[in-house]
Amino acid sequence: MKIAAAYIRVSTDDQLEYSPDSQLKHIREFAKRNNYILPEDYIFIDEGISGKSATKRPAFMRMIGIAKTKPKPFDAILVWKFSRFARNRQDSVVYKSLLRKECGIDVVSISEQLSDDNSSILIEALHEAMDEYYSINLAEEVKRGMTEKATRGEPLCAPAFGYLMKDKQYFPHPEQAPIVKEIFNKFINGTNINEITRWLQNLGVKTTRGNSPDRRFVEYILHNPVYAGKIRWCTDGRASSKRDYYNESNIIVNGKHEAIITQETFDKAEAIFAENRKKFRKYQRQNQNVDFMLKGLLRCGNCGATLVHLSTACPSVQCHNYSGSRGCKVSHSLSIKKANAIIIDLLKQAYENETFNIEPAEPKKNDETQSLEALLKREQQKLVKIREAYTAGVDTLEEYKKQKEQINRTIATIEKEMQKTKPNTKAPSAKGYKKKVKKVIDILEAPDATEQMKNDALRTIISRIVYNKTTTPPTLDLYFYS
Repeated sequence: MKIAAAYIRVSTDDQLEYSPDSQLKHIREFAKRNNYILPEDYIFIDEGISGKSATKRPAFMRMIGIAKTKPKPFDAILVWKFSRFARNRQDSVVYKSLLRKECGIDVVSISEQLSDDNSSILIEALHEAMDEYYSINLAEEVKRGMTEKATRGEPLCAPAFGYLMKDKQYFPHPEQAPIVKEIFNKFINGTNINEITRWLQNLGVKTTRGNSPDRRFVEYILHNPVYAGKIRWCTDGRASSKRDYYNESNIIVNGKHEAIITQETFDKAEAIFAENRKKFRKYQRQNQNVDFMLKGLLRCGNCGATLVHLSTACPSVQCHNYSGSRGCKVSHSLSIKKANAIIIDLLKQAYENETFNIEPAEPKKNDETQSLEALLKREQQKLVKIREAYTAGVDTLEEYKKQKEQINRTIATIEKEMQKTKPNTKAPSAKGYKKKVKKVIDILEAPDATEQMKNDALRTIISRIVYNKTTTPPTLDLYFYS
């Protein structure tokens, strides 16, 4: 009698015939007919998991780990169909080869019997190719169907906060819809997102998952065109999870549901976000309660975090990460009054000497650059795959070296082409910059200028100001926009 293991996988798109109980029943019958012992400890089941990637199937990876132990724990792995083992040809080849060459274990499909002659290799490869084709084709069909549904303005997901789902259509929630309307009203009338978040928390509002609202919740509402009667759908499937509201693959069409706000209101909110994106670069904090001239511009020279306002008798700033276990171990406390005077003096020196530390603008990626980046990423993934194949014993050292050299040559060619596509990011001339700096200095020294006006003026020329506390003496370094 030989010992066998059973691997069972069910993804969400499978029919009843592929249920775990049905697969196991047929596998047990096959084992009995063919003199296999099937211990309960060697029954591995992954439920509701796609077969595209082996590493995302915990039961599968546990089975492979057990199979590699010595002496071998079982003689064969029984599956209902080869597609249950893997829908990815690379995974199928790598793991089947590992099991056969290193472990002496066969993968047996009980419903797709293969002969013992050489033709079985071709038939098995054909099964693997068909399984992968089915997986890819199914994904494309689902994507096509979802895109078609989106273009008709039909709902594609559970309703957002503010809506109910009735008869496969969105309807305004009688309690939540007025809250959504008020969120937009507050935002376009100057209330910042943190204040709106606190207002919602004080009201006792809960998200659709029953959580307390946070900043991300408010931002998602303000960016969601569904409230203006639209349907948004990303054809690449990744923008939603990344909160990428401006992804080029997004499509926005008129929906069939009732709008909670007007398109004009939504556009006003988007205009505010657009203005903030111009003024505040990534990771800069823009919603502290206190306005001061250097708000959001000062950065810690140790960890790079923003220096934030401290509520003390002597107004000052401190590194945002310098508290508890946030990571920064160097205090960057600095008097705001002292910092303001130093910055104005540094601006005057830069103006008189025409010495501006200008950072080049980040180049925008064109279609050619994006295509080359995609090719580069694909070749880098190939390096990972051939390394896995070598580690698994599928390829010899000579085969691995040969493939690696070929891929590295391709990578070098792609990187050379990428250098050619880089745009010219030459910084502007110092003379042309003087006029802009002079205007800012005039605003900073104007007696009637508010702190917000001064901050806005600085943001037209200053990218960031780094406070280096550990140098002797401590310095404030200005970085200008190009």
